[in-house]
Amino acid sequence: MHFQILNIFLIIFVSAIFSTERITFISASPFSFQDIITNLDNQESQEVFGILKFPDNYSKEKKYPLIIGVAGSLDWGEHHYKYLEMYRNLGIATFELNSFKSRGVKSTVGSQTEVTTAMIILDVYKAFEVLENHPNINKDKVGLTGWSLGGAVTLFSGWKPLKKAIGTDLKFASKLAFYPACFAKPYNVDFEDVPTHVLIGELDTWTPSDACVEFKDMMDMQGYDFNVTVYDNSYHSFDRVSEISYIENAYAFSDCRFNIRNDGAVLMNFLDIPMNTPTRQKIGLYFCAERGTMMGGNPIAREKAFRFSKEFMQQHLLSE
Repeated sequence: MHFQILNIFLIIFVSAIFSTERITFISASPFSFQDIITNLDNQESQEVFGILKFPDNYSKEKKYPLIIGVAGSLDWGEHHYKYLEMYRNLGIATFELNSFKSRGVKSTVGSQTEVTTAMIILDVYKAFEVLENHPNINKDKVGLTGWSLGGAVTLFSGWKPLKKAIGTDLKFASKLAFYPACFAKPYNVDFEDVPTHVLIGELDTWTPSDACVEFKDMMDMQGYDFNVTVYDNSYHSFDRVSEISYIENAYAFSDCRFNIRNDGAVLMNFLDIPMNTPTRQKIGLYFCAERGTMMGGNPIAREKAFRFSKEFMQQHLLSE
């Protein structure tokens, strides 16, 4: 009897080892979209890692669909891991991208300069380039999901000028963005057409929901498969298990609307000055952003978003 129990624990232990991998790859740290489009070859290389996990019933003979996950400005949290665990329970492998830890950064709240959307978009595709060749990954069934900063990565990862500059033809099968920064619109509305959905709180001022509705209007005019769900009475990070709290040093972007030039330069409100350095970005935000915003969980919205995420990824990654 003891021998049988020992065997069971040994099987579980060995399975856990082989179903988890640390994947390391070479990326770079371009500050802005403009750095990717006009100066990517001159960016200093950066080693980045992520954690690839397979479902518990992992078989080395099988190819699994995959979801690449991207955290927000506070890096990975408990609520993120619950989503990844849920996806694995569905039979989908997950990749926890660690753009922050790879660069020795814990948080970008209040600055948004140490790890940027541009850096993580490059990380995402460099990771995808490695993962597409993994013997147990189905490269045609790869989804992307992200929260806040990671949501912006999810949103803009399909902008074709960025993809062309990166030199990739890899395409995601689905994209799910939680409360992304939708308040920057490219002059050239040229995205790859991938089923994309945004989940955001009605009362969010960190990444305002109105901007995401406006972004949807822009995408609708071009015929993209792009949708937004706005949850009532919900703030930023509504899917956290936490009380509502005031984050004093965080930016509130309700009055910010930026344009993105074809070369990737994000322009200041009412001005044509590119925010392509940390200093210029701080100046640009001074004219439209305020300090201090609310964040925290809403149990009703959290449950709805969790259920929607499950159904959304099942539809696009598990259906034939």
